[in-house]
Amino acid sequence: MNVSLLTILSAYLAAAILIGVAPTRFRRSTIATAAAVMVGTLVWVLDQAGSVVNGDVHIETLRWIPSLSVAFELRIDALAITFISLISGVGLGIVAFSGAYMRTKPRFNRFLSLIVMFAGAMIGLSATDNVFGLFVFWELTTITSYLLVGFDDEKAGSRSAALQAVLTTGLGGLALLGGLVLLAQAAGTASLAGIVASPPTGIVATVGLSLALVGAFTKSAQAPFHFWLPGAMAAPTPASAYLHSATMVKAGILLLLRLAPGFNTASIWTPVVVSVGLATMVIGAWRALRQTDLKLLLAYGTVSQLGFMTALVGFGSPAMLHAALAVLISHALFKSALFLTVGAIDSTAGTRDIRKLSGVGLQHPLLALTGALAAASMAGIAPLLGFVTKEAAFAALIDAQKWAPLAIIAASSAATAAYSLKFWWGAFATKPQSPEHAGGDPAPLRTIRTLIAAPLILASAGVVLGLAPGIVDRLVYAFAPGAKLVLWPGWKAALAVSATVVVLGVIMHIKRESIDRAQQRFVGGRLSRISADEAYQWTIVALNRVADRITGVVQHGSLPLYLAVILTAVIAAPMVAFGFAGGVPTLPTGPFSLPEAGMALLVVAPALAALRVSSRMVAVLLLGAVGYAMAGIFVLYGAPDLALTLLLVETVVIAIFAFVLSRLPRHFEIMVWRIRSAVRAAVAVGVGGFVAAAALLASGQRNPGPSPSAAYRDLAPAAGGKNIVNVILTDFRALDTLGEITVIATAAIGVAALISGFRTPVEEAE
Repeated sequence: MNVSLLTILSAYLAAAILIGVAPTRFRRSTIATAAAVMVGTLVWVLDQAGSVVNGDVHIETLRWIPSLSVAFELRIDALAITFISLISGVGLGIVAFSGAYMRTKPRFNRFLSLIVMFAGAMIGLSATDNVFGLFVFWELTTITSYLLVGFDDEKAGSRSAALQAVLTTGLGGLALLGGLVLLAQAAGTASLAGIVASPPTGIVATVGLSLALVGAFTKSAQAPFHFWLPGAMAAPTPASAYLHSATMVKAGILLLLRLAPGFNTASIWTPVVVSVGLATMVIGAWRALRQTDLKLLLAYGTVSQLGFMTALVGFGSPAMLHAALAVLISHALFKSALFLTVGAIDSTAGTRDIRKLSGVGLQHPLLALTGALAAASMAGIAPLLGFVTKEAAFAALIDAQKWAPLAIIAASSAATAAYSLKFWWGAFATKPQSPEHAGGDPAPLRTIRTLIAAPLILASAGVVLGLAPGIVDRLVYAFAPGAKLVLWPGWKAALAVSATVVVLGVIMHIKRESIDRAQQRFVGGRLSRISADEAYQWTIVALNRVADRITGVVQHGSLPLYLAVILTAVIAAPMVAFGFAGGVPTLPTGPFSLPEAGMALLVVAPALAALRVSSRMVAVLLLGAVGYAMAGIFVLYGAPDLALTLLLVETVVIAIFAFVLSRLPRHFEIMVWRIRSAVRAAVAVGVGGFVAAAALLASGQRNPGPSPSAAYRDLAPAAGGKNIVNVILTDFRALDTLGEITVIATAAIGVAALISGFRTPVEEAE
């Protein structure tokens, strides 16, 4: 198939625009459009996968700014194919589910348009090789995620969660940009593959890598930045299933997988990445155990699983990378199925609270089966893909003799099995309800056939790929060779670890009430006051307070102070540069003619007089006289066109000042505080002296080469004119002239507005 990925990205952009502008009545057409681009991408992936798994890499390049090495360079390799398959495959299920889940909700087309736009951004992020292109797609996912999390913008909780997510991931994106720029500068190339192939070393590269890791950690909700992901559950459930389980939160893992082959031997890589991953896995599993909201349970479970993947990538060996990518694939399938299952439950029962849900499994056995398959894969139970991939991770850890990380991962995996059981039991089991949560008979359940299809297919994919793991293994092995994924690994230590994890998870579920009480005691203790979410809230409050105080100091309404600061900065910056440059300035020499001296006197006299008058209007007229005298100087030097322009400008300025001053006191304020007057005088003298000195220096710096006027004279006939001034204005400096015309037009509009504002309405005759 001779279709480029650039064409596919263009199709996503076009589809997003068409869906966004389509009328509401065309809902089915918009769903078909979104599904068509997803299906087309899947077909393209299947066509490319055959050669890619054999080691081929396809490169597509779209030049943007060649002088800065900025281009959209797409590198289609095994990792890109894997992610694009997940983005389009899971995305197709999300589109189908959204059509049923949100059919009664307003602005459906906007939601679907954002989903398609996000999918296109993720596909671009998965394949881009240029670091600047990577950042562009990275931020596109941040923006679309922000809009999707805050989709229900009438709710304060949604707006707050969206702001929290965009601030956290946005700051991480800025850190990523700095890191990528430093790495590109140190490596001498903007190609990510080139940077990884020949990784730079030194302090600049270390700082760049550290910043890139911060960007990856924020995007993939790693501690201490994990708090934004549970808050993002304010998004509609299809968005949570797509962004916060299968795709966007994997972007950080994608970046780590890209960087690992080149930087896994860096001094900071393994200690930092593994430590952050293990801490995140423990925190997420611990918090998931005590959730009663099904979406929050899955959200903290996602945080834990992302930590699992991060820790594996942190070790950096091919076997660990192989296991990490395999775990990522299985997680995308079962977690998206679980989120969609929660959406079906919430849509039918009207709640996600496990304390209120009871008997849903008996009323909807197919939905219960879907949840059981996905939860079992999450728990790592055979013969599902979750078991196969987790077994590969345990085997890689054992082969590398990473006993301490293995113990932490195994304990967290036992908690994963426990909250997997808690999820299914809380969602589908028939159980007694406590009096404080019993609300009478459950809400009537409606038909959910249209809601069950997508999660059932995704959960079933975990079964099929678990029974035939070679399909996944071919893609994963092409990226990083490791032990092949097999359903039955034999009687090995990894199998014993898997069995122990499941048994401990079952025991923890049976003892869930004791664990709940222990967590409640912990929550009530002092350690509960230390949390990343509270740190974020404290930081936001502190920033607002500091901003308010700084604003009160620097933005207190004094126009003279604002002007003094601006003018001081204008003269300070070049003076500092001039001081560092050194050298002796060359001043122009030669006597002044009598007409020049006379015009200079006409300029200086009204300027000095303006300092002594007390009337604002007289001061404006004197400053206008300065401008008219300057026009005379232009006439003296043979520039009548400039003189006419200056006369026009001065006239307009005097008119504007006259209108404004008619509403102000007639006389200047009397400055009693002498220091204030002295500061104003110092700023005025400094600015005036600087401008005069700069003008003299500029007039003394002559180019020893030929004059530009000769070139203008020679080129004027070719431009189609005989008047050199006119040709310069309309051809050689056309944009500059356009800007001047725009300024004049804007001034004219402002004057017209002032005149109309000063008109006194005619009173009606009595």
